[in-house]
Amino acid sequence: MSSGVSGLKRSAKQHLLIMRHGEAAPGFPDQSRLLTPHGEREASSMARWLALRVEQGELPQPKLYASPYVRAQQTAQHFSDALRIPLDTLDFITPDDSPVAVNDWLLSQPEDAAILLVSHMPLVGELVGVLMEGARSRGVGFPTAAIAELEAEVWAAGCAQLKCFTQPSQLR
Repeated sequence: MSSGVSGLKRSAKQHLLIMRHGEAAPGFPDQSRLLTPHGEREASSMARWLALRVEQGELPQPKLYASPYVRAQQTAQHFSDALRIPLDTLDFITPDDSPVAVNDWLLSQPEDAAILLVSHMPLVGELVGVLMEGARSRGVGFPTAAIAELEAEVWAAGCAQLKCFTQPSQLR
C-alpha cells in the first residue's frame, strides 16, 4: 500500500539562471551593438565563476540559451566556452519580448533541465518578477552581466525563489 496520494509526485527543485548581457557600446541598430572591452571582461569573469560552481557540484550543468542580439551572443559564448556546452538561440528573449511567453516556454522544458538564459533589460527584470511575484514588474535591478539564480518545483508564475544574485563586482 502506498502512503502518498495516488497520482501526485513531488518534483525536484529546478534551476534557472537569468543573466543580463555584459556592458555594450552604444550604437544602431540595437540588435548589432557589441560588448565593450569591459563587457567582455564581465562576461569572462562570470563564466569562469559559474564554471567553477558547476565543476564543484554546486549547480547542475545548464543548457545555454541566448537572445539573437550580438551582445547577448558574445556574452553567452564565454559561457559556452567555459562550460564546454552548446549555445542555442531563442528569438523570443530580446529586450521587449513578453516574460509571460518565456514563462510558458519554461513550462514546456524537461523538469530536470537546468537553464541559463542570456538576455536583456527590461525582459530579465520582468521575467524574475513574473516567476517570483506572479506579476509583470521590473523585478530586481540587473547590472550588466548580473545573474539571478532561481529555484522552483515548477516554473509557474509566482512559484520561484531567488537563491542567489551575483554581479561581476562581487567576484573581485
